[in-house]
Amino acid sequence: MSIERNFNIAFVANLALHEKQIQQNYRPIITVHKWFARRPGTLFRSLLLAEFASGKLTDNYYRPHNFQGLRVADPFMGGGTPLLEANRLGCHVLGYDINPMAYWIVRQEIEHLDLEAYQQAAREIGAFLEERVGSYYRTRCPICGRQDALVKYFLWVKVQRCHNCGREFDLFPGYILAQKGRHPQDVVICSACGDLNEIGDRRNPGHCYNCGEELKTKGPAGRNHCPCPHCGHSNSYPDPESGPPGHRMVAIEYHCSYCKPGHRGRFFKKPDREDLAKFAAAAGAWEALQSQYVPEEEIPAGDETDRLHRWGYRYYREMFNERQLLGLELLAREISHHSNERLKNALATNLSDLLRYQNMLCRYDPYALKSLDIFSVHGFPVGLIQCESNLLGIPGEKTGVNIGSGGWTNIVDKYLKAKDYCQRPFEIRHVNGRKQQLWIKGEWIGERHQGMTQQREVDLRCTSATTAVLEPSSLDAVLTDPPYFANVQYAELMDFCYVWLRRLVGAGNPAFTARTTRNPEELTGNTTMSRGIDDFTAGLSRVFSNMTAALKPGAPFVFTYHHNRLEAYYPVAVALLDAGLACTATLPCPAEMAASIHINGTGSSIIDTVFICRTTGVISRRLLMREPEKIAALIMKELEELEKGGVPVTRGDTRCIIYGHLIRLAVWYLRATWDKSLNWDKKFALIARMIDELGGSSAIEACLEENGVQLKTRREAIVCEGESEYGAGSDEVSF
Repeated sequence: MSIERNFNIAFVANLALHEKQIQQNYRPIITVHKWFARRPGTLFRSLLLAEFASGKLTDNYYRPHNFQGLRVADPFMGGGTPLLEANRLGCHVLGYDINPMAYWIVRQEIEHLDLEAYQQAAREIGAFLEERVGSYYRTRCPICGRQDALVKYFLWVKVQRCHNCGREFDLFPGYILAQKGRHPQDVVICSACGDLNEIGDRRNPGHCYNCGEELKTKGPAGRNHCPCPHCGHSNSYPDPESGPPGHRMVAIEYHCSYCKPGHRGRFFKKPDREDLAKFAAAAGAWEALQSQYVPEEEIPAGDETDRLHRWGYRYYREMFNERQLLGLELLAREISHHSNERLKNALATNLSDLLRYQNMLCRYDPYALKSLDIFSVHGFPVGLIQCESNLLGIPGEKTGVNIGSGGWTNIVDKYLKAKDYCQRPFEIRHVNGRKQQLWIKGEWIGERHQGMTQQREVDLRCTSATTAVLEPSSLDAVLTDPPYFANVQYAELMDFCYVWLRRLVGAGNPAFTARTTRNPEELTGNTTMSRGIDDFTAGLSRVFSNMTAALKPGAPFVFTYHHNRLEAYYPVAVALLDAGLACTATLPCPAEMAASIHINGTGSSIIDTVFICRTTGVISRRLLMREPEKIAALIMKELEELEKGGVPVTRGDTRCIIYGHLIRLAVWYLRATWDKSLNWDKKFALIARMIDELGGSSAIEACLEENGVQLKTRREAIVCEGESEYGAGSDEVSF
């Protein structure tokens, strides 16, 4: 048994914390396509090395390894992180996911691709787009008068027709377009004439340079009401009976390469007649085009998609404007002409990923001055100001770094970096405040490597692991990040991409048979599909039991989990007990970035509990206790290790760590008398009773506070120092 002895909480926490700050720099492979809540690759690399490599983890981490012949499975592969790390280390991998988008993404991540051929094809498509739609993304620079300035972003405000007078009006929540910081001054839209004004003090914005009207920063739209400026009638919004909302172009951020050397900050302008005429021309070209690839599917009801219905969206195509539809249709047609299947699939994946920036639900970040993609929060946020990105992208003339985000060149560049990383994976080491990128020579990701004869087994299945039937003792490890009950509705969100991808590459592909990625057997809580905690527990139990039956005796079953409610852990305990697993350790590790938009300011924990489970083996006796003060003492040591790793924990983090230990101990003390035939309510009651016997989370938290543990609400940088090992000691209990 190795993870329990070799895992180093401080070392791994520091790795994971750095990775989660800017994950695509540490694991470029994740940029093949958007997926949600990806766990740190550094964590799963560490777990595999701790289990299968001899010696200290800190010595092994930056060395190459090849665990050829070992077979690792992930029954909930999602974005594929555990499988990618196992494959990189030479293992054969087996992955299941009921969501066809997850299956497709992992397939594209791990599949070998001729990068030279891909790069050439992507360049040709870029040239094609430039020829067909490039003129629609150019504007006149008001500074120098040149007509070939490149638009980065078109900014639109939602409009609504007054219920009283019938005239159209803007739904401005505020008039600040850009905040001072990355631009020298605040940029404010005049509420009277629409001109853009640069101001030094937003508390005293002054008057419009153009019309003299007093500038405002607060807009009239708020709390779903907005007065009509023509008749004063108070209108409620959204207005779904009127169909999808309309938009009016109000501002442009552009790039002028001629003016840039002598210009401070960004370039902003009010749209002129030529800009409006170009959009009208693009709309006319779209109307004249017979659509082949733009989806006609309706948006079905759902926990997340009902938000779109409330705004009047009924079809996926209604979430795009005409210029976006024109460009995406032409792009899809060009991709469809490729006869090389792998090349076509890669380019189609690029289009699918591009969609999240090329729609009219993207917002503009007024501080960062960039487009926020539709999934920047894990839902369908419908704002009042929307951002349309340049479809082509703007390559930097000198640096080669793209200017702006959300274009074809942006997507292609990150895809190239992702697939190049497969050929030459690296790790980043922090030494004296500086980063060192270390190529781990001899490791690679894929079913084969360029110029090598060695092949690895990559078995990916677009099906539910609840029905998996595997040969006994065929797996050396199971590593996974299972769904969390009542989590984000990934299937509802991914349908946004799926309906496009299915039209482009779905013919003859069994994974794209269904019209939607949604499935009644998906393991999430979902009100619309009437899936509750019993369904979640039943599915989790079947998967855990199926995978455990295929594990070699004593092999690790490892998974990450966190939730802000202890009751959400009960299905995990039931699944472990039903599968006959004992939990030999729970390890804390950062899993999210504290500043992530979808959790920022919510008090959510960024710490996962890593559950290490086995059917047989030994467990350190000191990990088996019943008294709250002893559990608290163990948790205090883990908090110290996290802080050594640079992770100052909050009250929410600590509670998740407490929950992990309570579930671990409840499973241990219930396993000898567990009856799988009991109904779910009785099983939950047994777990709740055992947790009460252990004192519950409140008693442990009280012990921590009595011992002077200060549970922070804010995160502050802490210097990483020292090392320690988890679970060292010879006083062990066999099971």
